[in-house]
Amino acid sequence: MGRIVDCRLPALHLISEWKAMSEMKLKDDEFSLSKIRGMDLAGFIEQLGFPVAARKKNDTDYWYRSPLREERTASFHVNRVSNEWFDFGLMAGGNPVDFCLRFFDCGIGELLAKFDASFSPHRLPVFDRKLQEGQAGLDSKLTVKEVRSLYAYPLKNYLHERSIPVIVADHFCKEISYEINGRSYYGIGFQNDAGGWEIRNRNFKQSSAPKDITCLGSGAASVHVFEGFMDFLSYRALHPYEDQCTVDFVVLNGAGFFDRALPFLEAHSSVHLWLDRDVTGLAYTKYALSLGSRFVDESGLYEKFKDLNDWLRQKGEVKKPGLRLGGGLRSTG
Repeated sequence: MGRIVDCRLPALHLISEWKAMSEMKLKDDEFSLSKIRGMDLAGFIEQLGFPVAARKKNDTDYWYRSPLREERTASFHVNRVSNEWFDFGLMAGGNPVDFCLRFFDCGIGELLAKFDASFSPHRLPVFDRKLQEGQAGLDSKLTVKEVRSLYAYPLKNYLHERSIPVIVADHFCKEISYEINGRSYYGIGFQNDAGGWEIRNRNFKQSSAPKDITCLGSGAASVHVFEGFMDFLSYRALHPYEDQCTVDFVVLNGAGFFDRALPFLEAHSSVHLWLDRDVTGLAYTKYALSLGSRFVDESGLYEKFKDLNDWLRQKGEVKKPGLRLGGGLRSTG
């Protein structure tokens, strides 16, 4: 994988210790974030008073009229196997924490206070992945079949479209062949600390169990934090000559795993945040900044863009608005 180089070997046991101690070191609010992320989203939406409009694929795909906006046709989807949602009207989605931030329209601190005041941890529906996978059937589970070096031209072309040099991706990623419902696919894989994979290609965004963060540590004083591995690769592309032994990295593989990374982050004197500029990313940035002066927001570099990779692909240039010509609109971008 190239994720661990010689200078990092002495720190490997430290990462393991931080992970093993994470549950003991979590504060009450961080534990609450874990509880929210681990609740059954479909069950919680039902508690909020939104009935299921349709059930498909062996009751593993639930469709609702969006709890986040007004609509007549159900276009809000919950995947019962992954416990994730996607609103096709907003073109946004994520885990239960992401949903709650949007539904209650608040930040992390306010969300935790709301749950403390309005919900009992013992009454929240708990997500049971094994139960849902059993109901869906083995064929619907993503199964990794082969892991190899990046080779397929479509994947290298996809990296080019994302402005990521192949030589950078080669150092941290693999080509993953996998199956879902008996059909074969392949994509760019980035491994997490629990052995699961984040998988991307031009058309799909997938994950293999187990989900976890990815820590790349050498015991440095400074650490950089990214939501997804494309942003991490973007940073590496922008800093090709930076000594990997002088800075640590954490890829959250989803902003909702920020609390899981906290024990590792708090072992550093400075924490540089490169989170997305969307509702969830901004909420976690605000939350992190409230934890102490060691946390630094770096997203000002791409404040007019969704994330660091979006900024890199656009070369930092904001698209110009369409110009009205001859009574119509014509894009100038």
